Amino acid sequence: MLTLLDLLSAVALLIWGTHIVRTGILRVYGTQLRRVLSQNMSKRPLAFIAGILVTALVQSSNATAMLVTSFVGQGLMTLTPALVIMLGADVGTALMSRVLTFDLSWLSPLLIFLGVVFFLSRKQTRAGQLGRVGIGLGLIVLALQLIVEAAAPITQAAGVKVLFASLTGDLLLDALVGAMFALISYSSLAAVLLTATLAGTEVIGLPVAIGLVIGANIGSGLLAFLSTSMQNVAGRQVALGSLLYKLFGLLLIFPVLDPLVAWIDTLGFSPQELVIGFHLLYNTVRCLIMLPTVAPMARLCSYLLPQQNEVGGLAKPRHLDLTALSTPSLALANAVRETLRMGDLIESMLASMLAVLRGTQTAVTQEVRRLNDDVEALYSAIKLYLAQMPREDLGEHDNRRWAEIIELTINLELASGLIERMLRKIQQQKTAHRRSFSEVGLEELADLQIQLQSNLRLGLSVFLSGDH
Repeated sequence: MLTLLDLLSAVALLIWGTHIVRTGILRVYGTQLRRVLSQNMSKRPLAFIAGILVTALVQSSNATAMLVTSFVGQGLMTLTPALVIMLGADVGTALMSRVLTFDLSWLSPLLIFLGVVFFLSRKQTRAGQLGRVGIGLGLIVLALQLIVEAAAPITQAAGVKVLFASLTGDLLLDALVGAMFALISYSSLAAVLLTATLAGTEVIGLPVAIGLVIGANIGSGLLAFLSTSMQNVAGRQVALGSLLYKLFGLLLIFPVLDPLVAWIDTLGFSPQELVIGFHLLYNTVRCLIMLPTVAPMARLCSYLLPQQNEVGGLAKPRHLDLTALSTPSLALANAVRETLRMGDLIESMLASMLAVLRGTQTAVTQEVRRLNDDVEALYSAIKLYLAQMPREDLGEHDNRRWAEIIELTINLELASGLIERMLRKIQQQKTAHRRSFSEVGLEELADLQIQLQSNLRLGLSVFLSGDH
């Protein structure tokens, strides 16, 4: 029982180390990664390479999936290049699994020591966050060592040998078990490395190990799809496409599994190296084969998960991705985009002013009232979103930006209410007392409206650039 607990704790440490690396990288380079992933991704080779590099940086294809689905959900990226990036992320994960199998025992204590020194001494600076990344990398290397050590006695137990002996090389059954490994460990990387350890200790044969690796890939796709359950349809389409690609990979390898295993077995490497090598080869070949099919896959995902148009009701936030809350730079950028949307609604209210001032158009007044309700709904959503951010993790710049967003949303909400009340009162006065403005007065009000709209656009531009 203690040995099993050691194994589970080692897997948990691996997951935690990966989380620390991901959050550290995103806090330091989140804005740059956002820019790289959301711009200039129309060329497929560039998007594919970006997926590999970003996954290598954040140490997790699930983390890359979180970023990409967030950008697609916010309209910063279309579905087709997002699917290309996800294919690159699969190759990036396989590359990292190969790197992490090298003898890096000397690196773990060094990274943890230096990381703690930098993180504690300069916690709120970029160097401090890079120290956090160092701690995470050290924990990853340490966790991999602990997994190998903890799995050794387990794999020699008679009951475990009987359990794995029941896996006779049936690809579908082995893939199902591999997917369960990935779901339980919350990491396809941990599942693949554990499979390599089992193969290295001869608890399972090579055909079973290959099935487990393929299943671990599918499990990671299922994890990403489940993680996007709270996102909008556009974001879930990306995760669905990635999952379908991994399922199609299972179908592609099914007819050639036996000759492939026979060929791999003749290479003369250790079983552990063969498993890791197959993982890299399989993901690379699969992704290159499927790269030309991203456009049809995008259409298939759009058909399976169609966009649903909102009918009536208050405006709903489009950019407040809950999965980005653990990464302040991304969460703040989401809040900024939603705040600008509030500004657009208020500009529409200002544009309706003259129609109310010139005549007795009740429909326009009702439209202004609806826009005011939308502004209030977005204000409440942004305020709640920012309140969920961990303020203690914000640096000085992010704290200042957080306060700026709160201040502007409050002012915009107040301005919206003021416009709505003023126009409603004017409409009531004109209807009850049959009063109207003179032509000279209307011209002055028109000039004032133009000035207000200009000032609003200028203020939003300054807010967006942060140049103040």
